[in-house]
Amino acid sequence: MKYTPLPKELYQQNRKKLIEKLKPGSVAILNSNDVMPTNADGTMRFRQNNDLLYLSGIDQEETILLLAPDCPILAMREVLFLRETNEHIGRVGRA
Repeated sequence: MKYTPLPKELYQQNRKKLIEKLKPGSVAILNSNDVMPTNADGTMRFRQNNDLLYLSGIDQEETILLLAPDCPILAMREVLFLRETNEHIGRVGRA
């Protein structure tokens, strides 16, 4: 692992602070950073989008966090889209 995972409550609290600042009916969509190429057969080291990492603790490429606090379906108010992982791609933190 790149770093020691922080408690999931920290990320839940961070999302709660953001949601409190959103206007009614708003939706927040956060995308992970791209894996940047260096040349035809290489890539730069992946660095996660600070906002996505702050709100979810997820340090994996091709990740999307959707926050829709006023959605009538409770399960859809916070949705995290992740690429299926393996030992060759980024590590997943806690959310």
